[in-house]
Amino acid sequence: MTATLTPSRQTQPGTVTGPLVAAIEATWFAIQDKHPEVPHVVLMLGNGSQRPGQLTYGHFHDAKWAVGTDRLPELFIGGEGLRRGARDLLGTLLHEATHGVAAIRGVKDTSRQGRYHNAKFRDIAAELGIAVTKDPKIGWSPTTVPDLTAADYLDQVAELEDALTAYRLSDVPADKAKSNNGIVATCGCDPVRKIRLSKTTYELGPIYCGVCDQTFTGDVQEG
Repeated sequence: MTATLTPSRQTQPGTVTGPLVAAIEATWFAIQDKHPEVPHVVLMLGNGSQRPGQLTYGHFHDAKWAVGTDRLPELFIGGEGLRRGARDLLGTLLHEATHGVAAIRGVKDTSRQGRYHNAKFRDIAAELGIAVTKDPKIGWSPTTVPDLTAADYLDQVAELEDALTAYRLSDVPADKAKSNNGIVATCGCDPVRKIRLSKTTYELGPIYCGVCDQTFTGDVQEG
């Protein structure tokens, strides 16, 4: 499902997606009001569990949509992540808005096909009011919303909470992401390449694919 985040549209009463899209739009507009560099986007809600062992809460893809003569970024929100609640969804939106600001400024804020978030992402994230911690495999990506930022978006969090009446069930249940041999990890190849290994081996350090030269990961991700 897609929606262009331009002036708000009326939604049909009684639907699940209509109020949800409206609430996400309203929150994105509120972020833009506070941070004018955040771009307009095309919103997509969909499957965040396509890869075994990996759950995507959100993703920002610059200049992905043709809208007339313009090129707008894509904002993807994984339906599975909606289960976490309104404050975490706000965190995902602010995380992706950080990527949007980086794109507008021409700042390279990630590497490894967008998986590893560098210190430039961390610095812009602080401007937008989110706290990010460093993960050894995906960088400054894990995101939380401090109390002061949540207070700044109090009305939007309440609207999101009212709209979050459903979430998408994972295509890859957590107990299927591992085998008797341990973790299922994937790299950046298309089609995807997978390896199975013990958790102890996986945690020893990065394992690189000789084809795409990316690390094999099995992490929850916000793009």
